[in-house]
Amino acid sequence: MKAINSVVETKYWHLLEDGRVQCDLCPRFCKLHEGQRGLCFVRANQNSRIVLTTWGRSSGFAVDPIEKKPLNHFLPGTSVLSFGTAGCNLACKFCQNWDISKSREMDRLMDRATPEMIAKTAASLECRSVAYTYNDPVIFHEYAIDVAQACRERGIKNVSVSAGYVCEEPREEFYRYMDAANIDLKAFTDHFYRKLTGSHLQPILETLKYLKHETDVWLETTTLIIPGENDSDRELNEMTQWVVENLGKDVPMHFSAFHPDWKMQEIPSTPHETLLRARKIAQDNGVHYAYVGNVHDKAADSTWCHQCSELLIGRDWYELSDWNLTESGCCKNCGARCAGLFEGQPGKWGAKRPAVRLSE
Repeated sequence: MKAINSVVETKYWHLLEDGRVQCDLCPRFCKLHEGQRGLCFVRANQNSRIVLTTWGRSSGFAVDPIEKKPLNHFLPGTSVLSFGTAGCNLACKFCQNWDISKSREMDRLMDRATPEMIAKTAASLECRSVAYTYNDPVIFHEYAIDVAQACRERGIKNVSVSAGYVCEEPREEFYRYMDAANIDLKAFTDHFYRKLTGSHLQPILETLKYLKHETDVWLETTTLIIPGENDSDRELNEMTQWVVENLGKDVPMHFSAFHPDWKMQEIPSTPHETLLRARKIAQDNGVHYAYVGNVHDKAADSTWCHQCSELLIGRDWYELSDWNLTESGCCKNCGARCAGLFEGQPGKWGAKRPAVRLSE
């Protein structure tokens, strides 16, 4: 068993002719001299190998409603134990969790926990799942997989909240242990990705197609709508048409409101009307389940039957109200199947969000 706060050797790297080591975890392909860290900050070249420096260390734990991930079609109403680490492999100028993802201070990692401790805590709190979130789980790949394995041994499901910027081989290994994923589809132009995230669009599209067509992982997407950057009718049309053509009509899409943060504090918050416009464009292009986020809108946060327009799941922020699904997840009015992972009755967790300390 690994010790808490240990440095863990990784396997996705290779030695270059000039003596540097290339990290092959994500398409950034950081090439590091001895002692250097990658852009993510948590993976480093030590003794001519790439190591993860934050195994067993977290920026904190909380119990969330699963809808906060956001996942609206995966065990609605249940609670999820959420955690992340420091660092990130993207450089989003609009990051809403910048104090964690952009951290270069190891003292941001407040909690120390083995995978067994996390799984045991989730079980004791009656959480149906554990979420790898706040920063991107791609960068703590080995730790996340170890935790996911411990959770599966207790019947606890695993949820990834990620930008999807990961190479093919580690992607396949990582999602072998996940049950649900929300992927940030941040925009639909490579210009946006290069300018505002320091990455590229195509690897994210490949991750989305991989999850939908080559795994059983339940998939939803989130787009943070930033005024003047990714909110044009043309871009939203192209994005939602691509989703329907490549992922299908049943992948839920979430359009969330931006608020000024990190290095984009001069940009105004997203108008509510913009989110509704994005939602309507998605619906007009055939998306069955389109939602708004970071604003209060019961109608646009609720799930409606794509066939008869009956209200299936009512949501008021993170509180569930109406529930009009059969035991098999079908509309009680017309019998149409609602895509997702549902149980006979929804959970009753609600909007509670208590912090949890795991350190011994």
